[in-house]
Amino acid sequence: MHVDFSPAAPASDEIGFDDFLKVDIRVGTVVRVEPFPEARKPAFKLWIDFGPAVGEKKSSAQITVHYATADLIGRQVAAVVNFPPRQIGPFMSECLTLGFADEAGAIVLFSPDKPVPNGARLA
Repeated sequence: MHVDFSPAAPASDEIGFDDFLKVDIRVGTVVRVEPFPEARKPAFKLWIDFGPAVGEKKSSAQITVHYATADLIGRQVAAVVNFPPRQIGPFMSECLTLGFADEAGAIVLFSPDKPVPNGARLA
């Protein structure tokens, strides 16, 4: 299945509110970052602390254009935490870090503009 993430893509099919509630989007703080040279596309390995209810989860994120490893430590990010883990090369990604594509297709992270508690759910 191919999904068009461009600004010109039409809106997706309508869903019910109950469907939206099934997607568990939480905020967490990046606590560790490593390069991911084995990935097919340039990426980082992230370890994100989602607080005591969810815990720490790993994510592979293709965000190398706009971010350096040192810029990410301590940064809050939004992620889907209830997708099944996905094997990406030798790394098991446990959540989907969220972002938007810029004009060139590089990902810009989606994060709160003020600090919120780790584990806070998108409301």
